[in-house]
Amino acid sequence: MSKPVVDAFFVGRALSQALYHELEKTLTNALSDLGKFDAEQRERLRLFTQEVMERATRESGFVMNSPVNSGMPSSIGSPIPEPGDLQATIDELRAEIAQVRAQLQLYRSRS
Repeated sequence: MSKPVVDAFFVGRALSQALYHELEKTLTNALSDLGKFDAEQRERLRLFTQEVMERATRESGFVMNSPVNSGMPSSIGSPIPEPGDLQATIDELRAEIAQVRAQLQLYRSRS
């Protein structure tokens, strides 16, 4: 084999690895942003629902008999953490993602 063919092979290989790394980084960031967006929307929905219930209570004196008010557990969704807890959870997840990335790079460099 000639030298230019071998050089082209290694350039192509390096290019594909760099593109794969960029794709992985972009996908991870997109999923992180999507998770953050979802959490923000859930929090906004919870606050909106709470505001509507407070207005209804103020205007009519009506008290909703809902699972939240009756002390019964809700079977829909999971409990939404407080905003401080939510940010801590996001930070923990980002740290875990960074650890997984580092381990993945170590694994790739060994093989």
